[in-house]
Amino acid sequence: MLRVASVQMKFRPSVAENVERIIQSVQFAAKERVDAILFPECAVTGYNIDFAEISKASIDTALAQIARAARSCRCYVLVGCPTFIGRSRFNSLIVFDRRGRESFRYSKIHLTSRDAHFFSPGNSLAFFHVDGVAATAIICHERRFPELVRLPVMMGAQIVFHPNAGLDSLPVSRSKHRGRDGIAVRAFENEIYYVFANSVGPQGDGLWSAGDSKIVAPDSRFLALANNRDEMIVQAEIDLNQAGRKYAREALIQPAFLRAHWNSMLARCRKQSRKR
Repeated sequence: MLRVASVQMKFRPSVAENVERIIQSVQFAAKERVDAILFPECAVTGYNIDFAEISKASIDTALAQIARAARSCRCYVLVGCPTFIGRSRFNSLIVFDRRGRESFRYSKIHLTSRDAHFFSPGNSLAFFHVDGVAATAIICHERRFPELVRLPVMMGAQIVFHPNAGLDSLPVSRSKHRGRDGIAVRAFENEIYYVFANSVGPQGDGLWSAGDSKIVAPDSRFLALANNRDEMIVQAEIDLNQAGRKYAREALIQPAFLRAHWNSMLARCRKQSRKR
C-alpha cells in the first residue's frame, strides 16, 4: 500500500511565495502520513509567466528549500519546475526521495507552442521508483501521447504522475470539470494508478485552469477528486496489487511479430532513461 497526494494550487506572484506554499503542503502531507506528494507543472514559478526572467540561481535556491522539506518530512516530493542545462531551459518534474535527494528528473518532450518559446524538449521517457514502486510521469499537454505512458508501463510502471498547469479560455476550462478530461481512460487502458495535480482558477490574460486534480484507480474509478475553484490537497491509499498492468503486458505478447521489436524498444527506453 502507498498513500499518495495531489496538490491543487493557485500560483503566487513570486518564486518565494510558491515555494512557501509547496513546503506548507509537504508538511501537511507528512502529518497525514502521505508517502508521495505531487505538485502541478511549474509549481515553483507559476506557468503563465516570462520564463526568461527566471534565473538559474533562484531555481537552485527554491529546489534546495524543497529538498530540505522532503528530508525533514520524510516523504517523496514530485514538483514541477523549470531546469537548466547549459544555456538550455527545460520544463521538468523533479523527484525528491525521503532523504531529500533528487532521485529523478523528467523533462517535457512534447511542447506546446508557448512552451517552445522558452523550453527545449526532453529526450527521455520517465521511469523511476517511489519506495520501490516503479512509476512514470508525463507533463500537461503530453496526455495526448499515450505511448509516453504505455512504454514505461511495459517496463513495469504501476503509477503515472501527471503535473498540469491549465491555461485555457473559461469555456474550455469549464468543459473539463468533474473528471471529463480523458484521464480515467489512460488509467484503465494500462491498468495502473493515475495521480493528476493541476493549477486552479484565473491565470491572467483571460486564461483559466480547471483544477479537477484527482487520483484514479486502475479500473477508472475516482478515488479522490478536487473541485474547480479552490486550492486543495486530495489523497488516497492505493493498493499496488490492483495495478497489474494487464493490457500492457498482453500487448508485449500478441501480436507475435511485434515481440522482438517491443523488447528492443524497451531496452532502448531503459538505456535512455538513465541519461540525466
